[in-house]
Amino acid sequence: MLAPNIEIISNEPEREYAQTVSLEHRKKYAQFFTPFVVAEFMTNWILGNKQLQTILDPAFGLGIFARAIRQKNADCFIKGFEIDETILHEANAIFEHEKNTSVLLKDYMFNDWGNHYDGIICNPPYFKFHDYDNKSVLKEIEENLGLKLNGFTNLYTLFLLKSAYQLNKNGRSAYIIPSEFLNSDYGKLVKSYLIENRLLRYIIVFDFEENVFDDALTTASILLFANDNKKSEVEFINIKSPDELQSLQIKIQSYPKGIAKKTFSFSELNPEIKWRSYYQKQNATRFKNLIPFSTYGKVVRGIATGANEYFTFNQSKAKEYNIDEKNLLPCITKSVDVSGSFFTKKNFEELKQQNKNIFLFNAIEQTEASSKYILKGEAEKINKRFLTASRNPWYALEKRPPSPIWVSVFNRNGLRFIRNEANISNLTTFHCIYLNLFSQPKADLLFAYLLTDISKEIFNDNRREYGNGLHKFEPNDINKALMVDLYEISKTDEEQILSLYYAYRESELSGNANASLLKKINGIFLKLFTK
Repeated sequence: MLAPNIEIISNEPEREYAQTVSLEHRKKYAQFFTPFVVAEFMTNWILGNKQLQTILDPAFGLGIFARAIRQKNADCFIKGFEIDETILHEANAIFEHEKNTSVLLKDYMFNDWGNHYDGIICNPPYFKFHDYDNKSVLKEIEENLGLKLNGFTNLYTLFLLKSAYQLNKNGRSAYIIPSEFLNSDYGKLVKSYLIENRLLRYIIVFDFEENVFDDALTTASILLFANDNKKSEVEFINIKSPDELQSLQIKIQSYPKGIAKKTFSFSELNPEIKWRSYYQKQNATRFKNLIPFSTYGKVVRGIATGANEYFTFNQSKAKEYNIDEKNLLPCITKSVDVSGSFFTKKNFEELKQQNKNIFLFNAIEQTEASSKYILKGEAEKINKRFLTASRNPWYALEKRPPSPIWVSVFNRNGLRFIRNEANISNLTTFHCIYLNLFSQPKADLLFAYLLTDISKEIFNDNRREYGNGLHKFEPNDINKALMVDLYEISKTDEEQILSLYYAYRESELSGNANASLLKKINGIFLKLFTK
């Protein structure tokens, strides 16, 4: 007979825990809880293994998967791993009368490599490379799986790889993880491994209209594995909300039979590309004469200080610490300080008069005041932080000359490009675009194109998606994106585009931006490059 607490078929334990434990503690251990409807769907896949005797949950939490499993199977043995004593105490209270469940206070990544399981189910911790001991964990992966992974690899994918290795013959695994790795550079080796071991059966991607996890700005995907040699392809499925999982139950229950739509054999899957192309329509296919954006220039991130509150200055702060402007680098520190498509010296002076943080401490000349401010930073241990500790001297800024064009990092309505006419630096709130010799003669034409809807549409093929419709572009997402070949444009069309562009620039700088001019520019590009 099951203990009464195990019959909790809702997220009530998770809600109560979230109310009594601080958000800081939950973030420290990356505790973002799985909705019960999702847990139920994932456990039904695991329970489809008719030989199911042993189940592993590598990140047990409050045992939502175990609670879902126990509604249908009271006999299988469930082993869990957990590194947080606080949540383990709560979990033990729920499962105290349950003899077939054992949760260990150990780090899954450093234990249990010799055991294999009939079912593995997990919502792993979402830690980026600088938030966990990635060197030690990557060493474990290399020693046990023979994989030498990128140092930027997110921890959740390492959980995934280890679990794939630990799956018994005919075993099944279900993971809910951010879909980020499907479209990121560090995910290439992970995807290669998933292709090689041929265990992956379904990738179910949430279509980003909502966050699956409370308090976590990330999108989600469910990966289902089977070690049974019954299929040689992967099916990609898009859903818009967790409620749609109910309609997928029949498909999952009919495995390996059933009608599949977006299916690709393991030999067709390419780990080198963004896998978004397998489950979402690609905008670029509508256009012709496209070339990589890197043909025209290179995108790199803005200046990272490692301690913005220390390095950023406004006029008041400069006066307070007596820092001369020769030791201050003009710099845009927040995207909200730039409102239009053109940033001029006049705009910079206006921000300066508004006492905005538009300088960085840049001690290129040692003065009494700058020396005192450096000592202040050392007293506050600014020099011991992750980035500053790797610089010599620690207060030196990254060598990053002002770029002629900035591009937004996060957006909801397509990439935003700004012409940096003030020739000042920027923090990581924007990426920097540096033009090459090939693009210099076409700089105005290039920027005119970047302001159009067609450019945003094509760039969107390379976006990274987060919850609530938020998109992100890393520098290489733009470098590897496609754009139209500007050298395919005739002299006549180029002159027409530039005439409209200059008129638009004047209208925006005068405070009355004429959007119809951009619409006309967009129309010309559509006429020239639509297939």
